[in-house]
Amino acid sequence: MSAGQQRIVVGIDGSQQSKAALRWVIGQARLTGACVDAVTAWRFPASYGLSVVAADLDVEGEARKMLSETLVDVVGATSQVQVRQLVGEGPPAEVLLNAAKGADLLVVGSRGRGGIMSAVLGSVSLACVLHATCPVLVFRDEREDGGAM
Repeated sequence: MSAGQQRIVVGIDGSQQSKAALRWVIGQARLTGACVDAVTAWRFPASYGLSVVAADLDVEGEARKMLSETLVDVVGATSQVQVRQLVGEGPPAEVLLNAAKGADLLVVGSRGRGGIMSAVLGSVSLACVLHATCPVLVFRDEREDGGAM
């Protein structure tokens, strides 16, 4: 990233909503010359009192793989836009908020369910809207929910 270059942070969780948000971000970055930080979060699954964790469980590796595959699927192998992959450990909202410090825009996909439920933000989107130090866009792809408003 060069000095003075705009930076857009986008949350990726592998869902269709986050892929739609990434498509929008890539288009916006092309228009503005911004670089993109594609961010995903990972956490060890709760053990519910069990002390045994599978030795071959690689939650961070799976998160990295999902992020890479999503970028290849949406952006392609080559892109005119500079995209950095960032993988952080912790709750998704916390990881996104930390990554967005100093950014020009934070974009998260909506988990809208259509109808009245589409007006309700998910917990990650709401935390980002309430606590981000930059503007936040909650991207909703109407094609994902049949266009219901």
